[in-house]
Amino acid sequence: MLEASNNNELPVIPGKRYFTIGEVSELCGVKPHVLRYWEQEFSQLKPVKRRGNRRYYQRHDVVLIREIRGLLYEQGFTIGGARQRLETDLKVEDKSTQPQSDKKHIIQEMLAELEDIRALLV
Repeated sequence: MLEASNNNELPVIPGKRYFTIGEVSELCGVKPHVLRYWEQEFSQLKPVKRRGNRRYYQRHDVVLIREIRGLLYEQGFTIGGARQRLETDLKVEDKSTQPQSDKKHIIQEMLAELEDIRALLV
C-alpha cells in the first residue's frame, strides 16, 4: 500500500490523535485546498468535522493521503485510476490482518524514534 520510496522526503507522522488541515498539509506535502478536493474524490477520506466545520484528520487519514499523493504524483495515476487502485487495495487488506505496508510504516517510525533517542543519549 504505502511504499517507502514514495514518501522518503516526508516527515515522520507524530504520535497525535488528531491533526488539523494545516498540519496534514505539511506532513503530506499537499496544499489544504488539494486535501479538500481529495475528500470529494476519495470516499475513504473522511476527516472528523467539529466546531465551525473544522477538519480533524486521524493518523489513518494521513497515511491514506500520503498513499494518494504517491499514486498521483510519483506513480502518475489519474484521479480515477488512483480511486480504483485504492478500492482494490482495500479489498485485499480486508483479507489480511495487517497490511504489509502498515508494518513497514510502523517499523520506519520506530527506527526514526530510536534514532532520536540515540541522539539524545549521545
